[in-house]
Amino acid sequence: MPWPRREGSARARLFLIVDDHSRLLVDGRFFAHENARACQDLLRRAITRRGLPDVFYADNGAPFSNAWLARTCAVLGIRLVHSKPYSPEGRGKQERLNRYIREAFLAEAAHHGIESLDALNDLFAAWAEQVANRRVHAETGQAPIERFEKTGPHRQADPARLVEAFRWSVTRRVTRTATVPLEGNAYAVDPALVGRRVELRYDPEDLTRIEVYLDGKPAGAATPFITRRHVHRAVPQAARPDPAPTGIDYLGMVAAAHDEEAGTGAKIDFTALGRLAAGEPGQQQDHDREPEEPR
Repeated sequence: MPWPRREGSARARLFLIVDDHSRLLVDGRFFAHENARACQDLLRRAITRRGLPDVFYADNGAPFSNAWLARTCAVLGIRLVHSKPYSPEGRGKQERLNRYIREAFLAEAAHHGIESLDALNDLFAAWAEQVANRRVHAETGQAPIERFEKTGPHRQADPARLVEAFRWSVTRRVTRTATVPLEGNAYAVDPALVGRRVELRYDPEDLTRIEVYLDGKPAGAATPFITRRHVHRAVPQAARPDPAPTGIDYLGMVAAAHDEEAGTGAKIDFTALGRLAAGEPGQQQDHDREPEEPR
């Protein structure tokens, strides 16, 4: 569900996980990118907070229908089920919650004025816990959090298995030089694996650590040989900070020099301007000196 975009801002998409029995909003978060990693990130947060589900029922969109999510559910023992295409009745509970969020949260959030994605997510998390999960649901007659907690304690995931579940996996054939490619990088592996098809398991946030498996058994680590990317392209990259201004009206000095020299046809000495902007000694006197009379 998209967050209303203002001019000059990025579109944010709300990902939600809802408990079918209690109607609990297990977790929800706005993401700037609509991809598989966003879905996995939310699922990992939901499992950590509320426990493992028996069934994960999802839409057929690209973030929910991919090999990585399928692997996550398989490792954790979760049955992954996708809704039938063009069958909106299978998503009725989700759509009703979406409508409630638009009316009760998004309208107020737009009026409140929110300047960042982090601020939007902080407010949504507070609203979900204080309002959405504590109201008495019209169909169940109970508050979602109360109905959810009555069915506990919920199945928890082993921390090591949870880490393994959210790693990604690809298959590569080892080249004659005992290397394998991944995301533009090249990795050196055991020369005994030359010509074999191996499985690479890795965390998309850290492409410097790759584990190699042959027929499902560990076969050492892949050592970075050529590194062009440190994280997977599906992982949002942090924006570079804007360059800090020098505090000197450099462009004003350029414009003044241009006005001064425009009538003479002389070229502007930008090197001298740079020294002047840096405040090097002796430059100001040279700049202010009256031109000598021609001999």
